Amino acid sequence: MPKQITVTLEGKPLRCEAGTSIQQLIEEFLPEWRADAIAVRAGTAVKGLRWQPRQDCECTLLTYANEEGQRIYERSARFVLLLAVREVMPGARLRFEHSLGNGLYITVECDGGFNSATVPRLEQRMREIVQANEPLIRTRWTRQQAMDYFEADGQADKLRLLRYRPFDYFDVYTCRGMSDYFYGEMLPSTGYLRGFWLQFHLPGLILQLPAPDGPNRPAPLQARPKLLRTFAETARWANILHCGNAADLNDLIAQNKIRPFMRVNEALHERGIAAIADQILHRRARVVLIAGPSSSGKTTFAHRLDIHLRVGGLEPMALSLDNYYLNREQVPLDENGQPDLESIDALDLPLFNEHLVRLLQGEEVEIPRFSFKTCSRKEEGVPMRLRADQPILVEGIHGLNNRLTAGIPSEYTFKVYISALTQLNLDNHNRIRTTDVRLLRRLVRDHKFRHAPVERTMSMWDSVRVGEEKYIFPFQEQADVMFNSSLLYELPILKKHAYPILNEVGEDSPWCLRAHRLLKFLHYFLDGPAEDEIPPTSILREFIGGCTFYME
Repeated sequence: MPKQITVTLEGKPLRCEAGTSIQQLIEEFLPEWRADAIAVRAGTAVKGLRWQPRQDCECTLLTYANEEGQRIYERSARFVLLLAVREVMPGARLRFEHSLGNGLYITVECDGGFNSATVPRLEQRMREIVQANEPLIRTRWTRQQAMDYFEADGQADKLRLLRYRPFDYFDVYTCRGMSDYFYGEMLPSTGYLRGFWLQFHLPGLILQLPAPDGPNRPAPLQARPKLLRTFAETARWANILHCGNAADLNDLIAQNKIRPFMRVNEALHERGIAAIADQILHRRARVVLIAGPSSSGKTTFAHRLDIHLRVGGLEPMALSLDNYYLNREQVPLDENGQPDLESIDALDLPLFNEHLVRLLQGEEVEIPRFSFKTCSRKEEGVPMRLRADQPILVEGIHGLNNRLTAGIPSEYTFKVYISALTQLNLDNHNRIRTTDVRLLRRLVRDHKFRHAPVERTMSMWDSVRVGEEKYIFPFQEQADVMFNSSLLYELPILKKHAYPILNEVGEDSPWCLRAHRLLKFLHYFLDGPAEDEIPPTSILREFIGGCTFYME
């Protein structure tokens, strides 16, 4: 007699035969979830809907509203695009470069024939594959099987990555005769893809996906030409350094060539900051505003920019937005009824603008001092006066919002957007997300310098990301210049610091999936080189320690 087990799904105990798939259980017992379910969480693991439990278990359904659900949907969309390319453009190669709002920017390498007319054909083939509802079958191969397949298929990037994989097995997905590896679970079949479209964007294309609140339709494309130019410049740097994938970096470590590579990385940063300082000098800007998301390295960047401006003959004066916070009882509340400290309205904007105007007119003002211990302003401030040639450096998340400087003409300002825009991939089909690298930076910094347990940082991350989406990203194209603070060599360094604290996250933690996901891609990197090569003023030092800016 078949073994009977109990699968608890969304709190409902369902009695079934061992080996019954989650997809079948939804069809039979929870049809109201049929349209929305993407995968399940079972303990510390994410499982696809084709998963067949063999023993009693408790599962939670994941939808497109969940971060894991969105990642599964994106992987599956990438797979279907690769299928379409293989059938419409045999021999063409894709590289999934980076996100662009709710879309992905992808470069195309082929012998010819890729143009704006090709993209509608690719999209039509994708829709035909979706309409056919082809199954995405997961199988486990030995590492040697995988290496043989990818060598025969001409995927040298995967072949090289496999050599550094610390496990002897490899999970691949197969559909319509094509097999490929993706970093995580996939949808059960192509028919689950409902919202997407393609747009030509030389030298590649954009795969547009749904917003989190609308899984059945692709989100509108947001024009971000400055961000695209910054990514293109970063790609040029990666080409200069001959490092685009994890295997390239591992080769440098294994061959003892990492030290000169690190020096060139840092020199490119130095050159970029110097170029920004030259633009500020040429503009004769009086107020320099530096903004960016969490863990982008804003503070260290501001210090380094200060040095380059001094080389140009200026003596910048820093003005901290933190001191312009309103007293806690005056801060507006968010949708959960909690003080929204990320909101620009948590700042005393009238006072800040008044002080900017008076400072630029040569008057002395009393800068407030805010105590984060009491969440209120101290009674006495600090006097401040500018000379006629002194610029003000303002660092904070709202630096790109015009409301912050509404009291002064725009020609007085120069706005810098900084973020860690990761260009390094695991391989051509598996990108490393910028947000994951920023989270690693923050986990390491908070643990080392704020004595924050990893789970506390994890618990704050979602609200931090919500604040970025509301108050930073919508204004990034208003920047005069963008600076990418990512360093191609940083992941092996961060791995050394992050690995032990991520392993502290227990299986009963609500953040274990996130911790395991970070550990999973860190597995692909060799241990980092000695840190003595990292300059004391490097942006990476802000997170791992040893930055001399904070020792003065």
